[in-house]
Amino acid sequence: MSTSRPTIALAIGDPNGIGPEIAVKAAAALDDSQLRTVLVGDAFIVRHYAAQAARDFAVREIAAGDAPVARTIDVLPVGAMPREAFVPGRLEAAAGRATIAYVEAALGFAGAHYARAVVGCPHNETAVNAAGIPFSGYPSLIARLSGTPENRVFLMLVGGRLRILHATLHERLQDALLRLTPDLVEAAGKVCASALASLGIRRPRIGLCAINPHAGEGGLFGDDDEHITAPAAERLRRGGIAAEGPTGADLLLGRTDLDGFVAMYHDQGHIPIKLIAGRTASALTVGAGIVFSSVGHGSAFDIAGRGIADPAGILRAIHLVSGLGAGGEAFDDIQHSHRRS
Repeated sequence: MSTSRPTIALAIGDPNGIGPEIAVKAAAALDDSQLRTVLVGDAFIVRHYAAQAARDFAVREIAAGDAPVARTIDVLPVGAMPREAFVPGRLEAAAGRATIAYVEAALGFAGAHYARAVVGCPHNETAVNAAGIPFSGYPSLIARLSGTPENRVFLMLVGGRLRILHATLHERLQDALLRLTPDLVEAAGKVCASALASLGIRRPRIGLCAINPHAGEGGLFGDDDEHITAPAAERLRRGGIAAEGPTGADLLLGRTDLDGFVAMYHDQGHIPIKLIAGRTASALTVGAGIVFSSVGHGSAFDIAGRGIADPAGILRAIHLVSGLGAGGEAFDDIQHSHRRS
């Protein structure tokens, strides 16, 4: 087995959710592939799930730089979760605190060039906030850890044939709408185009979803698009980005000649992705200069610890980031891209 396989650091997510289980299953599934995974988390939790889901594999605690060994699940140990708080299916502030510690360690591992990218298993926002850590999802966390302004780091969901970046994310809808400005939408469009280029699309075309139905219908349903999304689209075009819109999302998202879309708020982008791709959707955090992905589903406390969690979503996320910045294809969403010379 080659020791030069690209390495993906896999933070195990909320230890009381399904994250550790799907991380172990993914590592076992990729053992003889062209990729290497290093799980980042508490080793005793990884061993717990390896005993259930990967009995033919040894679990090895590693240091940075250790070479891979066949039939072995490597763990970069992070002692963050008290053993008494490890109760699959139970919301614990300690688990939220551990989730953040795992991501920080994984980012440090990748930042020292031991991993090409980081993939985060499902977190639980309530648990993290219960630990006293302000948290509304991985993008805001990655922004803080990288020193990037939070309004310049965005979430892009990838699933089915869709790639949708969100200008706003986990916040009250009224607050999200009040926060939308031409500057924010323009920044989202620029990051969307850059992310699509990283996915191998040479000349990406993006569509901007309208804020209001029918993009306001000439003022009949409001003038927000006239003052916010339309100026942003014009700025993007002047900057050399092929941007269309604003157009009502119900029409725009049916276009097959566009490579990506910018949604203005959470549900506008999440609903179509989850209808088409379900639990297999991947979530890219873009704009911080860090290759980071996660899954489009949650920590699933209702099935945690039962051995039935499906690793398909995390496997897609791993394959997606494995090709970023490497000049290669990244799983079937990219293989079906419209390429332009």
